[in-house]
Amino acid sequence: MSAESLATTIKAEQKAAMKARNKERTATLRLILAEFKRIEVDERIEVDDARALVVLDKMIKQRRDSAEQYNAAGRAELAAQENAEIAVIQEFLPAQLSDADIDSMITEALAAVDSSGMAAMGAVMAELKPKLQGRADMGAVSQRVKARLQA
Repeated sequence: MSAESLATTIKAEQKAAMKARNKERTATLRLILAEFKRIEVDERIEVDDARALVVLDKMIKQRRDSAEQYNAAGRAELAAQENAEIAVIQEFLPAQLSDADIDSMITEALAAVDSSGMAAMGAVMAELKPKLQGRADMGAVSQRVKARLQA
């Protein structure tokens, strides 16, 4: 992003959506800003870009889970709403990494960690998480690391 924070960018986008009378987009942006505000009040901190990425990642994961459940229950209209919210939230995440990029980062992290086997799982994920947050599905990355450690 530029010099302005992610929260500032989202606030500006919310104003633009309100002026354009885009109710769905405005509602999703309000959800994001409300979550930022909740964290600021509960933890008495200012949400920085790194924390904002964690929050956005979590919101996307929650919506994917909800969409899956709605689809399983035959509620396509609710699943479509969740997917629309995912699309808006993803606009504020950095570009997603390719599989090859993720694999090379996993290889680097494995080389940086001393231990081997499943005991290294936590250390490898701790090494990867700051680099991949918001740029890859951490659940999928975890599965890849586990497969590499078991091999």
